[in-house]
Amino acid sequence: MKKNLLIVESPAKAKTIEKILGEEFEVKSCYGHIRDLEKNDMGIDIGNQFEPRYIVPEDKEKVVKELKSLAKKSGEVWLATDEDREGEAISWHLCEVLGLDPSTTKRIVFHEITKPAIRAAVESPRVLDMNLVNAQQARRILDRIVGFELSPVLWRKMSMRNNLSAGRVQSVAVRLIAEREREINAFNSVSTFKTEALFAAQDISNKPVTFKAEGSRFTTADDAVSFLQTCIGAKYTVKDIQVKPARKSPAAPFTTSTLQQEASRKLGYSVSRTMLLAQKLYENGDISYMRTDSVNLSETAINDISSKIKSQFGGTYLQVRKFKNKNESAQEAHEAIRPTAMERLNVDDADCRKLYELIWKRTMASQMADAELEKTIAKINISTNNEHLTAQGEVLKFEGFLKVYREDRDEEDINEEETTEGMLPPLEVNQELIFKEMKAIERFSRPAPRFTEASLVKKLEELGIGRPSTYAPTISTILKRGYVEKRDKEGTKRDYRIMLLKADNITRLKEQETTGAEKAKLFPTDLGLVVTDFLKQHFDDIMDYGFTASIEEEFDEVAQGKLTWNKMLKDFYTPFKQDVDNTIETAERIKGERELGTDPATGKPVVARMGRYGPMVQIGSTEDDEKPRFAKLKATQSIETISLEEAMDLFRLPRTIGTFEDMDVTVSIGKFGPYIAHDKKFYSLSKEFDPYTITLEQAVPIIIEKRKAKEERTIRVFEKEKIQVLRGPYGPYLKQGLRNYKLSKEQQERAADITLEEALKTIEEIKANPPQKKARKKKGS
Repeated sequence: MKKNLLIVESPAKAKTIEKILGEEFEVKSCYGHIRDLEKNDMGIDIGNQFEPRYIVPEDKEKVVKELKSLAKKSGEVWLATDEDREGEAISWHLCEVLGLDPSTTKRIVFHEITKPAIRAAVESPRVLDMNLVNAQQARRILDRIVGFELSPVLWRKMSMRNNLSAGRVQSVAVRLIAEREREINAFNSVSTFKTEALFAAQDISNKPVTFKAEGSRFTTADDAVSFLQTCIGAKYTVKDIQVKPARKSPAAPFTTSTLQQEASRKLGYSVSRTMLLAQKLYENGDISYMRTDSVNLSETAINDISSKIKSQFGGTYLQVRKFKNKNESAQEAHEAIRPTAMERLNVDDADCRKLYELIWKRTMASQMADAELEKTIAKINISTNNEHLTAQGEVLKFEGFLKVYREDRDEEDINEEETTEGMLPPLEVNQELIFKEMKAIERFSRPAPRFTEASLVKKLEELGIGRPSTYAPTISTILKRGYVEKRDKEGTKRDYRIMLLKADNITRLKEQETTGAEKAKLFPTDLGLVVTDFLKQHFDDIMDYGFTASIEEEFDEVAQGKLTWNKMLKDFYTPFKQDVDNTIETAERIKGERELGTDPATGKPVVARMGRYGPMVQIGSTEDDEKPRFAKLKATQSIETISLEEAMDLFRLPRTIGTFEDMDVTVSIGKFGPYIAHDKKFYSLSKEFDPYTITLEQAVPIIIEKRKAKEERTIRVFEKEKIQVLRGPYGPYLKQGLRNYKLSKEQQERAADITLEEALKTIEEIKANPPQKKARKKKGS
């Protein structure tokens, strides 16, 4: 009897499922998408109802050939790609390529790769849902149209290399980051003075303890001092005590976006790393499907979690909950991300272990009892001015879900007033307290923080932009395109004032703090800012948050069968194409420049602008008799914020920093970055060295080390012709100028004996018949 052929996306998933199904099925992988839109003319026949033209990419031809061969030999072909729209589309493409009928071919879906789930799916197969296929197809076609139409506009209107691109979701994501950066740059920090006092009292063991009470805020230092003066000689009495019960409830189990956010906060993972590890856990059968916007848990899962809570912590810790999706159109009614078996406390794979434990704890906590707290608020009267201070304390009476898990929050969601409240000593009304000191401390208002990958995902989700499968690729794209950078920012020292009342004396103090330090934040590049401004000016719909979210809602309607996909595309394309044509015809070229002032030495204008190789400063104009002078901006500088003084400082290069071996050592920046020049040789500088501050003592070891490394890999040199025979990771090769030339295996074996004539002949032959480069495959456009 012939085996049935079951096709999935990944080899790991195939391996896990084949073990479950046994002899009845042969399980094979199609390695993701097997077809994509052809590159020529967008791959879309716009005049024919947006009919797509698909091709099998070269790197998938072998896979398709093997699947066709297996399909002919098999009893029946089953499709088991992922349960989302993308998975449905892959199944449809398989039907098209393998000659299967979508209306009869058996299609199975499952939330998890476990024996019961796979067996249940096999027992109740369905056919393809063409609404889901069309929703995915509409997304792919619309995104291709936007990319293919907008990118050439940028190429024509901007003097950059043709690697610029624009996309429907990526451009809006860059806009969010750009607007946040400008908010920060425009923000004016305001200082206020926060008062807080320290008191002494006895705890339940009659031991002296110190606790804090907070008072009013003042807008000026003089107001704060005036208040402290009114407190001199005061008595401090407990006027009122309130004890209130409080409860904290657990967060819902993970969706794709909340997993990405929490893995970033707790584990420091990037969005793409989180998804890579989650995919691995899913394919190994350890967790349920990882692309979901649902917080729902199945009855089977809830029973499994409940049993684990009762056995591990007892019945008092159990509180069964059913969470409701905030997003009414949660895609395809998935389940939340959860372990497939709560008995499995961790996994063998070291890379996946931390993420699995995070998912396990969050899932357990979601079905556990509230944490019970007791909050104490004491009002303390100041006898000399009848003002009052407030002391707060919190006692945890019952841990509940906190025994397992506490959710972290993003920087922007944490109020400055929120502090970890400790316990207060036992206090009574009318009790007189022992006063130790009171301070008025200067505090500064802060702008909204820059986005992390996780907080950007959260914002995109709040705005209804993108879906679980699109967050990670969107962030990867904007980073890869150079519109956004992920980097750290060093803080700067800032003075702040303290007015201290102690022993009836007021002292003015000054201390320092570090402000503005940030880690792994998203910064817009000058290129990102310039492109964002251009697109906002000429394509306001594409850059509008509400419009982008409404497109997502229309995809949902296509998936639900309420809207036909080609009508949706037509409604979008007609006004969009008019904007494209109008922009090409009428829009001015993008200058992306800012006047900074004049050069004190020459009186010529100084401009910061985008150049062919990135942001730079220019002194003079191309219309002057003398050529303009140029200097590249530092990585931490921006066209929008650089000052004239900082710009002029960039022209200190090239700078001679001393002599070594009786020859000058010069530092400069070239096309490929900063370098040291010595004895007509050039040595690149790594990022740890700043060309504006590097000293001779730092430069000389670099010269010696790089010279030694070059000598070790140099086999022969023909000085006059500037040809070198060098050792490389793949064997000896020729180098002339900046170009490398491959040697044959026979030549590599006798590299030390290669003659000048032979080297010249090899170079000429390679130039005449250059090796064919393999085309790089792209997942999308």
